[in-house]
Amino acid sequence: MEKKYCFGIDVGGTTVKCALFENNGDMIEKWEIKTHVENQGERILPDIADTVLAKMKEKGLDKSLVWGIGIGLPGPVEESGEIACAVNLHWGRKNIEKELGDMTGLKVKAGNDANVAALGEMWKGGGQGAKNLILVTLGTGVGGGIIINEKIVTGAHGAGGEIGHAPVNPEESIPCNCGNKGCLEQYASATGIARLARKAMDNTNKSSSLRYCPSVNAKDVFDAYKEGDELAAEVVEEFSEYMGRALAAFTCVTDPDVIVLGGGVSKAGEPLIDCVEKYYKNYAFTACKETPIRLAILGNDAGVYGAARLVLSE
Repeated sequence: MEKKYCFGIDVGGTTVKCALFENNGDMIEKWEIKTHVENQGERILPDIADTVLAKMKEKGLDKSLVWGIGIGLPGPVEESGEIACAVNLHWGRKNIEKELGDMTGLKVKAGNDANVAALGEMWKGGGQGAKNLILVTLGTGVGGGIIINEKIVTGAHGAGGEIGHAPVNPEESIPCNCGNKGCLEQYASATGIARLARKAMDNTNKSSSLRYCPSVNAKDVFDAYKEGDELAAEVVEEFSEYMGRALAAFTCVTDPDVIVLGGGVSKAGEPLIDCVEKYYKNYAFTACKETPIRLAILGNDAGVYGAARLVLSE
């Protein structure tokens, strides 16, 4: 039987990650191109089309052998394949699937980048074997994706899975980047954890190795925590309670097979899982208390894997 192929594309503000896959999920090759955001990002889709067509020519792949292109984008993607806006790319409303499809002559399926990464972790990563999954990406912000019966939960406005903007603290006075106050992102992102650490240091005279960090960050907090630093432990406990409470709320609605934590903060490893799991079990609905929490394993490749799976599932 003749092999079939597909492309997975993950569009970021600096680079576009690209990969060629066999339809069984084996990655053949991956590469990157620059994201040209100037002039309202007018070159981004043509550049993607050019690199896909060039790779097909290089590999001798006729269009009949290519299932299509999956693409993850930094913004809410509607069921129609349209994106209302992508601030980092300087895009307004754009129909990604139609435009890239017209440029390449291939089927195109688009999705939000965090949702697509969740699909990738379900397919070939930390959630492999699951059909229902929540992915939370803990980076500069907090992203997320929800998969139910192997399908991305997009929602009416493309905002399904915006876990970082779940309200977790009604007492917060400082606004989140989204304009609301008390979002999970303000406490569980890398910047949020650093903020919790600075606040903790301001509110106590306890000695801590964190006080010697030129500009304390999330890695510093977890490194100090692993060394038994008392102040760092208080910060990690506070972060973990917010995370555990938010996850409990999401799981009693979606009842996933597994929760996967990814992003830069997840590099703290099993100590992170242990802390979050403790609070999660404290707050979770009875039927969901034993839902496993695992680390993401695909790293920066989750997006291209998920994008490929997105188009293959069509």
